Parts: sequence; C-alpha cells; structure tokens
Amino acid sequence: MSEHLIPKAPDLEWLDDGVPRAPAFGDTYFSRAGGLAETRHVFLGGNGLPERWAGREHFTIAEFGFGTGLNFLTTLAALESFAKTQPAPKLTFLTFELYPMTADQLERAHAAFPELSDQSARLRQLWQPVSGWTKLSFGQANLVIGIGDARELTGGLVYGEGEDLPQTAIDAWFLDGFSPSKNPELWEADLLARAYGLTRPGGTLATYTSAGWVRRNLQAAGFEIAKQKGFAGKREMVAGWKSV
Repeated sequence: MSEHLIPKAPDLEWLDDGVPRAPAFGDTYFSRAGGLAETRHVFLGGNGLPERWAGREHFTIAEFGFGTGLNFLTTLAALESFAKTQPAPKLTFLTFELYPMTADQLERAHAAFPELSDQSARLRQLWQPVSGWTKLSFGQANLVIGIGDARELTGGLVYGEGEDLPQTAIDAWFLDGFSPSKNPELWEADLLARAYGLTRPGGTLATYTSAGWVRRNLQAAGFEIAKQKGFAGKREMVAGWKSV
C-alpha cells in the first residue's frame, strides 16, 4: 500500500468515563450524557427514522464526520431491527472523515456501547481506512466512506439516482461535525449548499446544533429549517427539509 494513501489517525484524549476527545477541535466525539441516546434522538428521530423506511426499496443517508462510527452503527442496528418485522430498504450510508481512527481506537470507543457490540465488531473487522473512497458491505447496508476533506470529496459527487458514486441522491443528512465554533469548515455555506444540491426533493436533515450562523447557512443553501427539542441538557436542535 502506498504510504501517501494511509491517512493520519487523530490524537485523542480519553476522559474518565471513556469518552474520546479531540484536543485539536476541543470537543468530544459523542455526548457524555449518552452518545447512543443522543444519536437516536437527534439523527434518527430528527429525520423521521425508521418510519420513513417503510415502502422504500433504497434509502441513502449522508453525514459529515464519521468519528467513532456511532451514527452508522446505530442506524445499522435500527435497520436490522426494522427488517425483522417488514421489508427494509437497501441502505447506502455515505460518510466523510478527515482523520479516521485506528481499529484500536475504535474498539476503545465502542466499549461505551455494548448494545451495539455485534455491529461494532463487524465494522472493526472490515476497517482498513485509506485515502479516497471505500465501500464496506453489511448485508442490507453499504457503508461508503470518503477519507479526506469533505469539501474536496463532495466536489466529485453528482446528484442522481442509484447507489454508485459519483451519482447519488440523499434522503437524509446527519450533520454531526465537531462544534461549529471549533470546526467551522464542516458548517460553511459552500459545503451546505453542495449538500442541498445532492439532496432528493423531500429529503431531510438533522443536527444537534442550533447556532444562528449554521441555521442561516442552511437556509441560504435552500433548506427549510425548524428548531426542535434538544437532547439532555441542550434546549434546542435543528431539523430541516428540502421542499418538493
């Protein structure tokens, strides 16, 4: 493998409760109040999932910031549970990460979520991040991960039907970069406008942040947005949609 294809892993601090923190961004990878519960509240609930999977043959989710993979693992577990009672769509989960964790870092982080131990073990077994695009298969779901700067990688994507890049049509966005004040690159107007262009009419978004300038960038991109009740001690979060 060419050395230049091996991405840089993040430098991490591990807090007393086992939560990883990125000193470079001054933020944790998931909520100390309960990362799994937050993902379910903000990203699944904020996008109307799993209810929106009913009757769909294909469904595409995209996120900025793969991190520990918690959002993907939570979604995969929900999809597999959904499939036990009714037909489930083929899921494409498209994600971006500039500094992918090592398998050892993932294992340590995943210890906080024993409920997802089956899904997380499968992810780590396949985990060999290299720069550029990689597709990993999880049966009913495909994880398509772009290792690199999301602002550059999204430039190669084109709106369109189907599962294969560069054509894609996003049904739901999980906007989950580090705090906007610490990681403004993932919340900038141009990137959010590109996200809007890749979104299917009727597609949705959800994010834990309700920062005013992020809301304005989302609206400027074309999304309709609304505040909703936040998770745990957070008063508000934001959900949005692309009008049909």
